[in-house]
Amino acid sequence: MNLDYLTSVKKQFAYYKQLGDKTFDQISDENIFWQYNPESNSIAIIVKHLWGNMMSRWTEIFTTDGEKETRNRDTEFENDLKSKAEVLEKWNKGWEQLFQTLNKLTEADLNRIIYIRNEGHTVLEAINRQLAHYPYHVGQIVFIGKMVQNQDWKSLSIPRNKSKDYNNDKFSQEKKRAHFTDDLLNK
Repeated sequence: MNLDYLTSVKKQFAYYKQLGDKTFDQISDENIFWQYNPESNSIAIIVKHLWGNMMSRWTEIFTTDGEKETRNRDTEFENDLKSKAEVLEKWNKGWEQLFQTLNKLTEADLNRIIYIRNEGHTVLEAINRQLAHYPYHVGQIVFIGKMVQNQDWKSLSIPRNKSKDYNNDKFSQEKKRAHFTDDLLNK
């Protein structure tokens, strides 16, 4: 069961990374830094925060606290990135760290205690914590992408007014088990 859990969470994380990737494909270099107002975050700032969190939480999880002394969370919300390429570099580096760690975990590791800000979590609880956190921010990235692209936005799921066509296609096929992109799972 626990190995199925690890496979399942890796697929879920890969799915949310893919949503971000597909959003970045539609966003210009300029719009990756767009903010609705001074109190809101740009896509670049959200990515910088996710990167900081992923690097802190998923590096040396069994020997150091998940909130590393080297992390400065407050600066994650200040934009010092200069290009879309820099944003994507942080995005990919954070996800790579997450998947490298998840791929090393064993079933026995899931019940081990690790610490985040000195609070003990089982590895399973820590994974679930981030499985709620990362999609929350990916949703923000997608929403900002939709706002800046406006009528040029290309749906990442079922396009508006196409549900019936989508369902007809799905129900015309033989039943099968759901799967997501496996590209990131084996890194």
